[in-house]
Amino acid sequence: MTIVYFCHDGKGNFVMGKRSQKARDENGHWDIGAGGLELHDTVEQTLRKEIMEEYCTEVLDFEFLGFRDVHRQHNGKPTYWIALDFKVLVDPGKVRNGEPHKFDEVRWFNKQTVPKEDRQHSQLPHFLEKYKDRL
Repeated sequence: MTIVYFCHDGKGNFVMGKRSQKARDENGHWDIGAGGLELHDTVEQTLRKEIMEEYCTEVLDFEFLGFRDVHRQHNGKPTYWIALDFKVLVDPGKVRNGEPHKFDEVRWFNKQTVPKEDRQHSQLPHFLEKYKDRL
């Protein structure tokens, strides 16, 4: 199970990280952020911990959007997991790249400036389509 977060500033802008060559997969693609739920951690603890690790900022407010069944190919093998999706308000002045070994850069976008689909994480288009009226 993974916790997915769409971090925004409350003004129509959202942050994404560009996955580095050292990231596990989807290198060079832009991603909104996610982290695995670990044994004994709650969903909210994971959400707060992962955002602090990746973006160096605290969660100001969050909303549970829903879940997705995620099916994809990884290294030629089918994979499956459940994603719990959140919309998270953060302070844009505090956001920075907390994991430079995983992300080449962290940048703010809006609906007009979002990277083209071929530069997005494979699951991002599904996320954006499913929640387009709530983001």
